[in-house]
Amino acid sequence: MYNCLTPSADMLQSRGEAQEALHKRAAEAAARHFGRRVFIRAVVEVSNFCRENCAYCGMRRENRSLARFRAHHEQLAELLVHHCPASVTDVNIQAGEDPLAVREVVIPLIQTLRRETRLGVSVCLGSMDTRLYSELKAAGASIYIIKFEIADPSLYASMQSPGTQEERLEHIRHLAANGWQVSSGFITGLPGETDEQMLANFTLANELPLVGCSVSPFIPGDETPLINAPMADINRTLNCMAALRLMRPDWVIPAVSALNLAEPGAGYRRGLRTGANLVTINLTPAEFRDDYLLYKRDRFIMTEDRILSAVAAEGLSPSTQSLAEFYQAGTSLNGSNASKATAHAVA
Repeated sequence: MYNCLTPSADMLQSRGEAQEALHKRAAEAAARHFGRRVFIRAVVEVSNFCRENCAYCGMRRENRSLARFRAHHEQLAELLVHHCPASVTDVNIQAGEDPLAVREVVIPLIQTLRRETRLGVSVCLGSMDTRLYSELKAAGASIYIIKFEIADPSLYASMQSPGTQEERLEHIRHLAANGWQVSSGFITGLPGETDEQMLANFTLANELPLVGCSVSPFIPGDETPLINAPMADINRTLNCMAALRLMRPDWVIPAVSALNLAEPGAGYRRGLRTGANLVTINLTPAEFRDDYLLYKRDRFIMTEDRILSAVAAEGLSPSTQSLAEFYQAGTSLNGSNASKATAHAVA
């Protein structure tokens, strides 16, 4: 198991020259393992129905004012098969925790993509029945994104995060044990979060059987109980990303779109400077985007032009290899055989 660096509270609070040095080290670590290339995927958000009630998410089940939707397989298939940007190598199919959408929309869409494209397929669908995990894998998905959200058990419970923390972690371990490449993630800057609680996220992430992890800044979401809470500090968020990269140089770490909300106009590119090596173009049909309410209704949509401009501005270039192919090339759980996979990724 990698453990190149143990994050500290001082590291997460660094500013000025110390912060610049931290981010530079992180970017250099990413370059050594992945070269100057980043993976480019698309995301389609297929349903905002959700049976969970997370305090930080606008799609929580108690939000009765939200217009709920489920996209249609045919509409998404037409988009992804015939109109997917040329730079995209992978598609992430994302939804609220909605088993009906998984059966009626997601599984048929995966089958179509595997039959008619070479796109790698990941899914971010929450905690599902183990039979649904098997059906998704049989359809052709290979990467499951399931965020553990919060490592501290008491904070996890107070935020009404999905199910119980024990159940969430068991799902992560089950997926990894059954052949999925599992990526997870956590939130930084939640109301009342202590340094100790923040640092616990790194410990838990490093203990789980993951191949990637994200850091998302807390954004006080519209139509949530936390709407009036302060937003996460962008510098602390970026320091967490850099620390995560130095702790696990082998992981795929995304630059999440919420960085643009935490620091409009600069946050996303700064995320790339911390060693992030995955970016995401939003291809959700326009009529659904405003109601996929993770944070704000006024969303900053990452288009292909915005993504490619940010990547080029930071001296990076798109990977021609899909994320799914990268994992198939040799990466196994917790980064073993990472050097073999890296050789393919930077070619």
